Amino acid sequence: MAEKKRILSGIQPSGAMTLGNYVGALRNWVELQKTDEYECFYMLADMHTITVRQEAKVLRKNALDLLALFIAAGIDPEKSPVFFQSHVPQHAQLSWVLNCNTYMGELSRMTQFKDKCSKHADNINAGLFTYPVLMAADILLYQADLVPVGQDQKQHLELTRDIAKRFNNAYSETFKIPEPYIPKVGARIMSLQEPTQKMSKSDVNENGYILMLDPVDTIVKKIKRAVTDSGAEVCRGEGKEGIENLMSIYSAVTGSSMDEIEREFDGKGYGDFKAAVAEAVVAAIEPIQKKYAELTANRDYLESVYRRGAELAERVAYKTVAKVYRKVGFIQP
Repeated sequence: MAEKKRILSGIQPSGAMTLGNYVGALRNWVELQKTDEYECFYMLADMHTITVRQEAKVLRKNALDLLALFIAAGIDPEKSPVFFQSHVPQHAQLSWVLNCNTYMGELSRMTQFKDKCSKHADNINAGLFTYPVLMAADILLYQADLVPVGQDQKQHLELTRDIAKRFNNAYSETFKIPEPYIPKVGARIMSLQEPTQKMSKSDVNENGYILMLDPVDTIVKKIKRAVTDSGAEVCRGEGKEGIENLMSIYSAVTGSSMDEIEREFDGKGYGDFKAAVAEAVVAAIEPIQKKYAELTANRDYLESVYRRGAELAERVAYKTVAKVYRKVGFIQP
């Protein structure tokens, strides 16, 4: 029997999750663990989150809320370790060693560092600069074969590969060289108000995004207010970015192809289509919200999940750091 490929995935608990986050990442993770092909580790990246100033009690709430949402959406902690990054000290330990094997020029070329500096000019800290090294440590710590990455993280994964190769060349074979995992092409959910831009919870217009925990009536209102165009035909085409985005959302939550949607709504107007999109989104989200409410009311269960997840993660992480420490010359404790 072929050895399972190991996958590490992580999300920062920096606030509420959008429908776009769910469709683009979390739902794919749920599908990954259903096969016998992969061994999955799911991380809540709270150490990465503090590169931007956080209020402590808000971060703690966001972290537990996201953990509950993971499970409510279908992540099974009995199959896959789910853990907080800060609960596994080897992330920080390996990050320091990798910092000493990463060049300033490499980090200065990271486009996300430049983007974050422009958004957080009052807090350009060293963590923002070395963030990609901690990300490399996250991946290499678990000897991950594959890493699901979006377009904005490809540069970081390439740096991770470079650091791993450099360390292996200097100290002998230590790390697996991770490959990007590209899931089957799915819908890219855009802003409901600016359909040429990705849906984001940082959008200044709250009608631009749907949160997974938005009340049902709020979801319906946001979809009804979604930007379309002056036409009336439910189809793809130039100048129809708004309606095409709604079609993508409908496709994502129903499984219908874009061609099927065009046929289903042939001769119907935007009002009918928006109502159908709202109904389909609510049908997809409402069961997750109900399960989430049950989980957040059971703090003891959530604690058992993250404690067990950290224990399982640390068993793997400890072996990697012990090997790295020995190779760089540290005396073993």
